[in-house]
Amino acid sequence: MTDSRAHSGARAALDWLASVAPDPDACRWEWERNPHGVALLPAGKRWDVLILPGELGYPTLEVLNRLVDRPGPVLADFGDARLGFFVPPGTVARWIGTGVRGAGSGTWIVVPYPGRTGGGVRWLVQPDGSGTLTDPPLLELAMHEAVAGIAGSAGGVSGGASGGDEGGRGRAVRAVRGSRSRRAPES
Repeated sequence: MTDSRAHSGARAALDWLASVAPDPDACRWEWERNPHGVALLPAGKRWDVLILPGELGYPTLEVLNRLVDRPGPVLADFGDARLGFFVPPGTVARWIGTGVRGAGSGTWIVVPYPGRTGGGVRWLVQPDGSGTLTDPPLLELAMHEAVAGIAGSAGGVSGGASGGDEGGRGRAVRAVRGSRSRRAPES
C-alpha cells in the first residue's frame, strides 16, 4: 500500500470514529494532543462493542480471520485480558451470553488513535473508515468454534463443534464463508 493510500485510510478511520463524538473536532484535538493518544467515544451510535475475555477473544478472532476477508474493528487491552469486537448498534441490548460484556447505548469506551497504541488499549483490527462491523451471528459462530477448539485442545472434545467428526464443523464454516462483515448504519 502506498503511503498516500495508508494515510487516506487512517484519515477515513479517524473521521469515522470521531463522527460519533459529541464534538468531533474536540475528539481529534484530544487524540492529537493527549499523551496517551486516546479519546472517550460513545457506543451505540454507529457501533456497539462486545467484550470477550482474552482467552476466548483471541481464538475467536483467529476463527473470524479464516471466515471473512476482514472482520470489523477489534480492540485489545495491553494486558490481553479483554478484546472488544465492534458490532452493529443495538447488538448489546439483544446479546445473551455468559462472560461477554457489552458497551452499547449510554456507555463510553476508550479508543486509541487509529494506527497508534496508547492508554492501555491497541487495535488488533483497525477500522478502515468504511463502517465495516463484525456480523453478530458470525461472531457467535466464531465464538462457538473457538470454544470447541479450546475444549478439544484441553482434551474435553474431539472433532470440533460437531462433537465427533469434522463434517459438522466443516458445514458450519462453509455456511458462513460467503458472509461479510456488516456496515454501520448511517446517522
